Amino acid sequence: MGLFSSLLGQDGKRFIKRKDSDAGEAGRALEELRSSLYNELRTSEGAKRQQQRFCGPFVAMSFNFMVAVGIILGNKLVMGKVGFNYPIFLTLIHYTTAWVLLAIFKSFAMLPVSPPSKSTPFSSLFALGAVMAFASGLANTSLKHNSVGFYQMAKIAVTPTIVIAEFILFRKTISFSKVVALVVVSFGVAVATVTDIEFNLFGACVAIAWIIPSAINKILWSNLQQQGNWTALALMWKTTPVTIFFLVALMPWLDPPGVLSFKWDLNNTTAVLISALLGFLLQWSGALALGATSATSHVVLGQFKTCVILLGGYLLFGSDPGFVSIIGVIVALCGMSVYTSLNVKPSIEKSSSLLPDQLPSVKPKSAEDEEKTKPISEENSSVV
Repeated sequence: MGLFSSLLGQDGKRFIKRKDSDAGEAGRALEELRSSLYNELRTSEGAKRQQQRFCGPFVAMSFNFMVAVGIILGNKLVMGKVGFNYPIFLTLIHYTTAWVLLAIFKSFAMLPVSPPSKSTPFSSLFALGAVMAFASGLANTSLKHNSVGFYQMAKIAVTPTIVIAEFILFRKTISFSKVVALVVVSFGVAVATVTDIEFNLFGACVAIAWIIPSAINKILWSNLQQQGNWTALALMWKTTPVTIFFLVALMPWLDPPGVLSFKWDLNNTTAVLISALLGFLLQWSGALALGATSATSHVVLGQFKTCVILLGGYLLFGSDPGFVSIIGVIVALCGMSVYTSLNVKPSIEKSSSLLPDQLPSVKPKSAEDEEKTKPISEENSSVV
């Protein structure tokens, strides 16, 4: 032992002690990091911070856009080629699949924690679940019984309904420049898509009845996530059973008879299940987008999706929507660009104003600090 100590010398002993101390500090830091991550994921506030960190407005809206395009193709396959003409029952399958997947997440402790029950009254969650059933079910029913042009007219009417409802419920106002941008967007989408308006009394009643639930649904999703510490998945877990209950109640009234006689072979069942999986992703991505932005921005995103599909078909596949429709798409995209810039500008100004305050102040070293650090640096250089 004496020979070993003499070979190491004083510098070697100090080096070993320093390494042991560094290893202990690294272990403590790793343990603190592990505990902090656990606390982040097992509390509603921490889960909300993680959602905001990894799923900002751009990521959430891009995710929702891609899934929305996918489910359009999926529903076309199910209702067109497969011939599944039961829109309420299809919506019920979507939400039942979503609830089963959420139950699996919960069993593996992958579902974010919900806020305390006293922070959000049950009546708010019940209202959101009920409104969601009417919004989703009536949307599919309207698409079945109306022409595309009339369906788009109803979608355009959702925008002013949201503005009015937010003012009535929360006294929320928007600037005149945003109003002008939204008018330009709505006008452009109307010119681009409203080319085949066909009036059907039952379809018109369904479309009109869908407008208000659709607007309230988006407002509640956005408000509960932004005002309360709700994440998208936690809110879906609480409200989906209520939605399923109301969809079951709507089926006898809005779906045609004969759903049990549908040919449930392997191909048809696979197509319906793919549509259901896309429906879950659409609900999740829509909730993320509403939590990260606002109800009005989510409607504009839906109109942007319509314009991109029309313009993409014209540029990539040679479809001819007509000169007037192309002009309408361009006008709508210009209005969307202005609306987006008006939304982004305040956040940029806020972050730039907060940046100088957040920078750490660097204090100049005093002579005593330099004297204290000098021996340490010399000691480290001698060890190396």
